[in-house]
Amino acid sequence: MNQDAETAWRRPIRSFVRREGRLTPGQQRALDELYPRFGLEPDDLEDLDAAFGRQAPRVLEIGFGNGESLAAMANAHPERDYLGIEVHRPGVGHLLMRIEREGIENLRILCGDAQVLLDRLPPGSLDGLQLYFPDPWPKKRHHKRRIVQPEWVAQVAEKLRPGGFLHLATDWEDYAHHMMEVLSDAPDYHNPAGAGCFAPSRHDRPVTKFETRGRRKGHGVWDLFFVRR
Repeated sequence: MNQDAETAWRRPIRSFVRREGRLTPGQQRALDELYPRFGLEPDDLEDLDAAFGRQAPRVLEIGFGNGESLAAMANAHPERDYLGIEVHRPGVGHLLMRIEREGIENLRILCGDAQVLLDRLPPGSLDGLQLYFPDPWPKKRHHKRRIVQPEWVAQVAEKLRPGGFLHLATDWEDYAHHMMEVLSDAPDYHNPAGAGCFAPSRHDRPVTKFETRGRRKGHGVWDLFFVRR
């Protein structure tokens, strides 16, 4: 095997594709001026008490988009700390501007690949993890790119404290059933709704513009809420 082929073979499968549009002047300013205040570096994940300046229940959201729902949850639950990971810089800039505008103190952001950053968190450091409307990779040959896989849910279980939650949502039915199968087979989780049952409510998840637009088009939405044993 030549060097280029070996490098390609060892390259991790990514669950996302960068579709980054142009940054607005406000988003660029936010990245330049606000990320040093509200953004974290990978090493900061090893001591979240220091990163937030306090001890509190902590919830991580992977792939927060423009951050509207994450900001709403942080505002609604000042007793919790929220951590958001997003790879697309315009979304990061948009959320940073809202943090500044509304004076949100209990929210921190990382811009990068969640698959890599999750490794940096200490075991049992999270009270919850949220993954809302990830890329469904609908073509069968691309299913391996879906982030929800047995290895991933096992990794998440390591980061959750006992009793912590994993909350997933998707508007793609095939992916919903894939998620249910993976989580139902995972020994570290319990489904409070019952075996094979989707969550009967959104729990704390706000309705997003993306979700509202999808429902108008007749899309269903499936929530899965599992608890770490």
